[in-house]
Parts: sequence; structure tokens; C-alpha cells
Amino acid sequence: MNSPLLKLFTHPSDAWIEIRRAEEDHPQQYLPRLLVLALIPALCLFVGTTTFGWSLAGDERVRLSMGSAAQLSGLLYATTVVGVMLMGVMIRWMSRGFDAQPSLNQCIGFAAYCATPWFFAGVIGLVPIRWLALIVLVAASAYATVLLYGGLQTFMRLRKEQAMLFSTCVWGVGLLLLVTILVSMILFWTHGLMPEYVRPASLG
Repeated sequence: MNSPLLKLFTHPSDAWIEIRRAEEDHPQQYLPRLLVLALIPALCLFVGTTTFGWSLAGDERVRLSMGSAAQLSGLLYATTVVGVMLMGVMIRWMSRGFDAQPSLNQCIGFAAYCATPWFFAGVIGLVPIRWLALIVLVAASAYATVLLYGGLQTFMRLRKEQAMLFSTCVWGVGLLLLVTILVSMILFWTHGLMPEYVRPASLG
């Protein structure tokens, strides 16, 4: 079951071929993976913000109450799943301008697999080190871009020139969607749910 996921990091070209075949045989086979993998950053963030806290200044850490951390993690999980599905809808819509006619399920599946590096990078939510989190997220973003540009031609069965242009469009729309949905989530959590902070704990 997890073989294509592992191959995305070892042999991505072969992985995309297997994923395309699996999508044709079972159009919604991506859904269980998406729902499970999206739990990784949400659960890690919950543990990190309630147990270890995040360093904001000096030698102090700020933690969240259990209720506020659960709200934040739930929002992150919902935002992740909805964001991937919206990205799939956008890919399906943009495909009309190219020689590709993927189904909506195939487009959502492709978006979910491209987002795999971000899912695993969510483990960094356990570690209250900002610079390390930044490095990990940048690396995940870079590899997600590699998967996008390297996989879209195979998955959509496009010519190389078309795939390059299509991938660039997907990348641009994806960046806009990512920023929009994350900012909306943070604003809603901050101003709508009113998070409850626990007094700072010493780093020692």
C-alpha cells in the first residue's frame, strides 16, 4: 500500500507510473492516504504546542492549553484536506487548456501525492526550533516542486512542453491558494476562537 509513497522519495519516475495505473483502477484510492497523512502535521503540532511549547523570545517558551491546541490542530487538519481538494479542483479546471482530460479524482490524487513532502515535514511541529522548522519546510516545498514538475507529464500524459507550462501554472495557483488558506485559518483561529496560552516555561 505504501510502496508508491516510498518510491516518490527514491524513484519518483517509477512511482508516478504506478500511481497513474492505480488511479485508473481505483479512482478514489488516494483518499485514505490523504486523510491519514494529513494527521501527521496536525497531531505533531498538538503535541508540540502543549508539551514542549514554541520559543518566541529569549529563553522562554509559550504553550497552548489543551483546548486551544486541539482547535488549532483540527483547523490545520481540515485546512490541509480541503486545501488539497481545492487544488485538485483547480488542476482539473486548468487542464481544459491542455491536451489532458483527467477526472476530478485523478487531479485531487495528483495534488495529494505532490503534497506528500509537506505531510512528512509536519513532524517538525514536535520540535520548538524556528530555524530548523524553516529549513525543513523550505526543503519540503522544494521537493514538492520537484514532484510536480517531474510527475505531471507522466501522470497527465502530456508532451514535455505542455507539461512544463501546465506545471508552472499549477505551481503559481498552488502558492496563491496555500497563502490564502493558511492566512485565513490563522486569522480565524486567532480572532474567532481566541486561543488560550499557558504561562511561559523555562527552556531549562
